[in-house]
Amino acid sequence: MAQLPFPNRAARGELRHLRPPEPIVFPEEAEVPWGKRHLVLRTFLFRMLTFALGPAHSVGSDQFVYWNARDPRRSLAPDIFVKKDVADTPFGSWKTWEHGGAPDLALEIVSPNEGDGVAWEEKLTRCHELGVKELVRFDPDAPEGKRLRVWDRVREDLVERLVVGDRTPCDTLGLSWSVLPVESESVGLRLVDGDGDVLQVREEAAEARAEAEAKARAAAEARIRTLEAELGKRSSG
Repeated sequence: MAQLPFPNRAARGELRHLRPPEPIVFPEEAEVPWGKRHLVLRTFLFRMLTFALGPAHSVGSDQFVYWNARDPRRSLAPDIFVKKDVADTPFGSWKTWEHGGAPDLALEIVSPNEGDGVAWEEKLTRCHELGVKELVRFDPDAPEGKRLRVWDRVREDLVERLVVGDRTPCDTLGLSWSVLPVESESVGLRLVDGDGDVLQVREEAAEARAEAEAKARAAAEARIRTLEAELGKRSSG
């Protein structure tokens, strides 16, 4: 059976229309001031997720997400978002009608100098409208046990989860969120697998691999010295 070509003649201007199109502008950038700690925590999570998930899944950080093709005001710019099973591309913004739907996971880091001017309750409303399945709110300044809040989509509602302590499952990825030190920050957010191993960024993985190789070389050299010493004793005896 021949494969259908599905040509988009309208996009190529081959079809006639009753009026000219009125382009709608969907911005890809905004001037939003963030503190240094917020930048460290956000970029670390982005690097960790892109390294762990690989190119088969899309990871965004602070790009606009649009879900209404008629209204650019219906938008969000999550600190981190993940869309599973959609190959990663260098997108400028995420339009749900072009990129395979709404992100599965969205994460917001609370900052004392948040610059987007959107109140949390409004962000929560927009995430519900967008269709996010799991929403994480991380407040590094909150007391221990109060830093993590998570919402799950349950029967089309976005319901806050009961979180006890500084660790809770990341249902979207089959891992766990855990409050741990991150680079220069004593309080950050990381992911932990079922064996208790902390997911690493590329640089951490390379450093751990180099350290393991150095230990293996040192152990091998120690065994060689031991063998040489034993042989020396035997030959002298």
